[in-house]
Amino acid sequence: MIRICSSSWFRVWIGLEINLLSFIPLTIKLNNLFSSEASLKYFLTQALASRVLLFSIILFSFLIEWKIITNFNSKINIILASSLIIKTGIAPFHFWFPIVIEGLNWINNIILMTWQKIAPVIILSFCLNNYFFYFAIIISVIFGSFGGLNQTSLRKLIAFSSINHLGWMVAGILNNQNIWKIYFIFYCFLSISIIFLFNSLKIFNLNQIFSSFNFKFLIKTVIFIPLLSLGGLPPFLGFFPKWLVIDLLINLNIFFLLILMINLTLITLYFYLRISYSAFLLNHNEINWNFNYYFNRKKKIIFSFLLFLSIFGLLFINFFFIFI
Repeated sequence: MIRICSSSWFRVWIGLEINLLSFIPLTIKLNNLFSSEASLKYFLTQALASRVLLFSIILFSFLIEWKIITNFNSKINIILASSLIIKTGIAPFHFWFPIVIEGLNWINNIILMTWQKIAPVIILSFCLNNYFFYFAIIISVIFGSFGGLNQTSLRKLIAFSSINHLGWMVAGILNNQNIWKIYFIFYCFLSISIIFLFNSLKIFNLNQIFSSFNFKFLIKTVIFIPLLSLGGLPPFLGFFPKWLVIDLLINLNIFFLLILMINLTLITLYFYLRISYSAFLLNHNEINWNFNYYFNRKKKIIFSFLLFLSIFGLLFINFFFIFI
């Protein structure tokens, strides 16, 4: 709230520091070296981004004071935007994001992938620079698509998918302030749904999904329908925010960027479909994990609701727009 509602860049920086220091204790597990390493890398990366942000704020204030520039909308705001891109995990400054995601548990991943991105993305929308944002969009979609091809860890797979989605969000920021907000809401809903399923089933790698003794056909359906929805496969719910961005770019006649984004995002959808195809058609009867999961009534209701929205959400949204 300090960052979003502040009218001073220095207060924005203070809000970012408070948020950083409050999230670090959540990531540290005393008996887990991977968690400690991930929290340390996250702290160092965010501290570097905060220093760059503070430097850019001081530099802008100095230049405005001496009337060298008149506002923050000059080309020099690339420095400010770069610090926010580092904090958000947008390419080309995304290399810390999959490593940190891999070392954290699913609950901390939910916070890192959704809540921790709100303020940096909102502040980034104030630093518009078309050419730099075009570069960030293309690089994010490229790395987000190709980075997940050979991954066996579900956490890294979700991380690279998040980088791809951030590229689409930046496209919404570049042209329309409301599109990226809608996209972010749907992205948060689908990410929380998938991570909630993975956390409830205690799965972290693709091999665990292929084990037929653990996951029957219905359970695999519950897992992969939201995953395909996150990939943007029509007619699932995840296609709706991409549809809005596609319609926006068509109206603005930015066809080169649109074609490039669609073709590269098809690669993301490809490895989701490849994993789903293998999980549904291949069975592995050798027991490698002894996970005894139990679905109580509350979890069954939640899973059914999430699956229902992922499948029929786009249909309801179309009816909603028709009646409006």
